[in-house]
Amino acid sequence: MRSPEEPQEARVRLPQLRLDELLEELQARLDAARGTRDRVHSLLEAVLSVGRDLNLEQALHSIVEAAAVLVDAEYAALGVIGPDGRRLSAFHTIGVTEQQIARIGPFPEGHGILGELIRHPEPLRLTKISEHPASYGFPSNHPPMNTFLGVPIRVRDQVFGNLYLTEKRGGAQFDEEDESVLSTLAVAAGVAIDNARLYEQSRLRERWLRANAEITHNLLSGSGRTEVLGLIAERAGEITGSALSAVALPMEDTDSLAVEIAVGLDSEAHRGLVLPVDMTLMGLAFSTGAPAVSADVSHDDRISPELPRFQGLGPAVAVPIGTGEGVRGVLLLARNSGRPEFSPTETETLQAFAAQAAIAMELAERRQDAEEVAVLKDRDRIARDLHDLAIQRLFATGMTLQSAGRFIEHPGASERVVRAVDDLDETIKIIRSTIFGLRSRQGADGTGLRAHVVQIAGEAAPVLGFAPSVRMEGLLDTDLPREISDHVVAVLSEALTNIARHAHATRADVALTADSHQVRLTVTDNGAGIPSDGRRSGLRNMAERAEQLGGELELSRPADGGTTLVWWVPVPTDLTGQRI
Repeated sequence: MRSPEEPQEARVRLPQLRLDELLEELQARLDAARGTRDRVHSLLEAVLSVGRDLNLEQALHSIVEAAAVLVDAEYAALGVIGPDGRRLSAFHTIGVTEQQIARIGPFPEGHGILGELIRHPEPLRLTKISEHPASYGFPSNHPPMNTFLGVPIRVRDQVFGNLYLTEKRGGAQFDEEDESVLSTLAVAAGVAIDNARLYEQSRLRERWLRANAEITHNLLSGSGRTEVLGLIAERAGEITGSALSAVALPMEDTDSLAVEIAVGLDSEAHRGLVLPVDMTLMGLAFSTGAPAVSADVSHDDRISPELPRFQGLGPAVAVPIGTGEGVRGVLLLARNSGRPEFSPTETETLQAFAAQAAIAMELAERRQDAEEVAVLKDRDRIARDLHDLAIQRLFATGMTLQSAGRFIEHPGASERVVRAVDDLDETIKIIRSTIFGLRSRQGADGTGLRAHVVQIAGEAAPVLGFAPSVRMEGLLDTDLPREISDHVVAVLSEALTNIARHAHATRADVALTADSHQVRLTVTDNGAGIPSDGRRSGLRNMAERAEQLGGELELSRPADGGTTLVWWVPVPTDLTGQRI
């Protein structure tokens, strides 16, 4: 039998249960509101975080980290779309260790699901990656991935890349809220990337301007051409992140380029090379007067495969130094294999840099021409003073001594006067030869013996692999007859050619001296020496040239190795000047 109190207790419990349900629902709504608030705060923090970095690489890494935290994903990646718009040129990951990446292999280029976002830049959310028709599968050693969320990142209405998130923690699925949050982050990321790129471009422009100013200053302050060309190669390589930079200049009277400067990876294999205009990237830039770009310089059909000089290198660009008919050389830059290709913007900036360098080189040449004109004018003044003052006084002194000698009876004193007259005679001959040299224009237009010797040494440098040192003394352009000068040029050319072909030397020294009695050419190298069973036709020709002129060819082997060649011939005494 029920107590009259039991219905009353049931009526009391029923409102209590409804109140508990309402409280639980309220708590759930409060938790959801708190979760939404926390997520909004996290999103705001992420936006601030990605917008704080002005370094592009750091900004991209921050974006990937923020995306993984916002949607609670185990793996996250940001793929940057390359210039062709079809492949990924860079890949930034979170959740995969360096050891795992090494086992997996190269980063993806944009096949499968990743390529789907490239082809259709819209948010993509998947429950299971393998069930999508575009699924390409995973390489071996790749961690398992099922759930997927991807959104594009746009920079000024252009798709820069895509965010890829996989494996939401706890086995949950990515939902619409995750997609909305990630899309919002992608908008902020686009702004951050744009700011970082603008900052990077301004810093890059500043570095180019400083490099141009440095090169112009060095040229106009009188620095040597080799030093300035080396500076051009070094600065261009540093700014563009190139592994190799080289400068080639055209050779006179040939359709070839000589690589004068090479800096970086395997630079020794490039320095001193003589390159044909055909089948070379530098030759193509020189002949067309326009930049020549290669996606992979080590596998380019336009480049001759005879010299494997580009092993380990990939993207490359060659830009002419100067424009039109005023191309003065070519600048080559090459990056390591796997690095990004040279973009049109980079190529355009490089072309402007090379054009500025060409202008500076031309200004330096104009200044040098003006200095040479001033030197020639000063030479004319000196020659005039020597002829009008010094020679006349010496001539008068000699005549006086000759007259006085007739009255000297002591044999010793008379002999001394005669020797003094002979010394004055020799001095006048030297001064006359000096006057002829000062007034001669042969050295100015490059047709004198000195100019020929310098030219031969310069032309031999690419073949030797180094520039031989040259030292010259005496009145080479005025005291020597044309026949002797021609023989000297031929012998020097043959000697340097023999060193390049047979000596395997790393140094060569050329010394050419002349006085009123003989001209002597000495060529020394530190190579392997002359083999006993080697061909002697070149040496025989040099010896015959010396014998024809009454001279001799001498060969010796210094104690420290190498070979010393001495070729000398007498100078006719009746060709140096008129005796008093």
